[in-house]
Amino acid sequence: MDVYSIAKPLFFRLPAETAHNIVHTGLTVTQGTSVEQWVERRYAVDDARLCVDLWDLEFPTPVGVAAGFDKNAEAPSMLSALGFGHVEIGGVTAEKQPGNPRPRMFRLPEDKALINRMGFNNDGADEIGARMQRLDLPDVPIGVNIGKSKSTPLEEAADDYAYTYERVAEHGDYFVVNVSSPNTPGLRELQNREHLERILGRLTELGADPLLVKLSPDLPEGSIEDALAVVNDLDLDGVIAINTTTERGDSLRNPNAAEEGGLSGKPIENRGTETVKFVSERTDVPVIGVGGISDAEGAYKKIRAGASVVQLYTGLVYEGPGLAREINEGLLELLERDGFDSVEEAVGVDL
Repeated sequence: MDVYSIAKPLFFRLPAETAHNIVHTGLTVTQGTSVEQWVERRYAVDDARLCVDLWDLEFPTPVGVAAGFDKNAEAPSMLSALGFGHVEIGGVTAEKQPGNPRPRMFRLPEDKALINRMGFNNDGADEIGARMQRLDLPDVPIGVNIGKSKSTPLEEAADDYAYTYERVAEHGDYFVVNVSSPNTPGLRELQNREHLERILGRLTELGADPLLVKLSPDLPEGSIEDALAVVNDLDLDGVIAINTTTERGDSLRNPNAAEEGGLSGKPIENRGTETVKFVSERTDVPVIGVGGISDAEGAYKKIRAGASVVQLYTGLVYEGPGLAREINEGLLELLERDGFDSVEEAVGVDL
């Protein structure tokens, strides 16, 4: 029995956000200590077959941490030590924001899901940029997820995103325009072509590279195709599919399903995989697959659907800190089973 299986019932007695903060604080205070070195020896999986080269960056494994877990860039090295091949921080906004009132994160244990309406709570671009400069960042790609400040009118969104980018540009390895979170009023309106072109065009002029856009799972196929047309027209570098969803399926069993916010975890796994496939068939840029991953099979399905690398967050809550190691080891077994010499060879090969 591992430590997390003992600690998990105790954590689950606490409010979800409180438990997250305790875990995150533990990662932060042990970062840069001998504990980090011990963790890396225990959890990191070093195998050339797992390496993925994207945008002149080397991802040592295809499994990364999705935005939302380390909003303020406080524990990227510890997350790398847990076996993650990249860490996406944020969402970062131009202004420091407290986010929405608590409670704003809810577990659905029967469904292995979370609902959050955090509202882009973060320390703001100035502080996060300064922190990234101070930190000894790990030797894995660090992405920066950029969102719109709540107080900024939609017509000024391009300036808002530009301000944030300029303060983190020197320290991020790739940059993600987040116009798909359901928890900032009006944000998803920025997914229409006119707004998207203005924001992405401005960041392209500033030299944002690699530049990606994160899509909502709630977009109809026509709107996804419009977004991909912008990606192709502006020669962007990639797409992240998908963000959380405001939809609720009939299969959800926990009463917390009635809470407002974005649903993540197992209930959106298939939709995430389907969206990865839809996107990868319509664009030549790399796709990062997100949504419901909690084991090697789930990660592998997204890779075979066209994801060059994948990300997770909710799976950590339910499976614990050994999840990246378990997925990476499982991926090696699946590659061997199916006769692939590397993850890169398996990308986009239909199951």
